[in-house]
Order: sequence, then C-alpha cells, then structure tokens
Amino acid sequence: MERDAKAARPEPRFEANLASTLKTLLFFTTLMILLPIGLYFFSKAYLFEGLLGMSTRDGYFYSAVLAVLAVHTVLALFVYAAWNEGARQGRAAKRD
Repeated sequence: MERDAKAARPEPRFEANLASTLKTLLFFTTLMILLPIGLYFFSKAYLFEGLLGMSTRDGYFYSAVLAVLAVHTVLALFVYAAWNEGARQGRAAKRD
C-alpha cells in the first residue's frame, strides 16, 4: 500500500524542474506577445514618424521589420535558454 502511494507522488526534484521549465516557458511566451507588439507601436509613433519624420506608410514598414527582428531575437533567446536548461538538467542527472 505504501509503495503505491510513493509511486503516485512525483519526486520533488522532478517538480522543481517542471516548475522551472514552466516559468521559463511563461516568461518567453509573455515576451513573445508583448515585445513585438509594443515595439511595433512605439517605434511607429515615436521613432519613425515622430523623431525621424517618416511618412505613415514608411513608418508601418520599418516598424514591422523591427517587430519581426524582435520575434527572431526572442526565439533565439528561448532556444538558448532551453538548450542550457536541458544541459544543466542532464549534468544533474549524471551526478546522481
């Protein structure tokens, strides 16, 4: 009976790894949504049309390019963080 109860509960280390992974995923998901949209509207209104005096059409174009670059940057950072987290978990498992 005790063996079944222990088998039903995951290890604390597994729960900590899962929580860490979910926090990382939530952080990058939020960043993926907010950064490109915020950067698009900010750069269009204040940078390209306001500071540089570009036309509305040019402002749309260059703001979109900047937003796409932000998306690629966030994706690259996510891949880097996921790669390092997987390597860190692999080294911890090898020590045990």
